[in-house]
Amino acid sequence: MEQFRIEVADNGRGHFYNIKSLGNSRYQIYVEEDTIGTIQLDEKDHAHCESQGCELDMPLLNSIRDAIHAHEQAKG
Repeated sequence: MEQFRIEVADNGRGHFYNIKSLGNSRYQIYVEEDTIGTIQLDEKDHAHCESQGCELDMPLLNSIRDAIHAHEQAKG
């Protein structure tokens, strides 16, 4: 499975997250080695996503979603 790292700003500070693709537009979010949740992107509606077990607030989760989407778009 593909893994990549993103940086997301929260309250003016950068935070790094490791992302692991689980297939079918599902991604596991890690900090260090600890899983903090799973996000599933909606391929038809970029603004929509679903999360499971996430310990993050919605603005931060939306920023992570945007960073994952940007990574996937850059990848081709």
